[in-house]
Amino acid sequence: MKTKLTAVGFATAVVLAAGSAFAGPNAQLGFSGSGDAQADFDAWVAGTFDGEYVHCYGVALAGENDCAAGAGTSCQGTSTVDFQGNAWGLAPAGTCADITTPDGNGSLAELDRNIPA
Repeated sequence: MKTKLTAVGFATAVVLAAGSAFAGPNAQLGFSGSGDAQADFDAWVAGTFDGEYVHCYGVALAGENDCAAGAGTSCQGTSTVDFQGNAWGLAPAGTCADITTPDGNGSLAELDRNIPA
């Protein structure tokens, strides 16, 4: 039996596939927390974290954000500045505020830093 893939079906499949992936940690991130949060951060860095994620602003490299937050971003991969404060990446719940970058910590709310002109 042949399957016919329509343009709409194909577009839907592409959107679903793109939406299921997300940016991971980068080599410039550190962590100032401890205990379970440290273990979750370490698992995230290793690619083995399987818990709950939150939107963490200001932790993604340029072009590696997970989605929009404000002006200058529209969705996944559209940030133009490293650690752009109005672009978020998914990070393990309970770790965001302790994730360190060269420009400051991550935040559960938009940051007023590194916003492109």
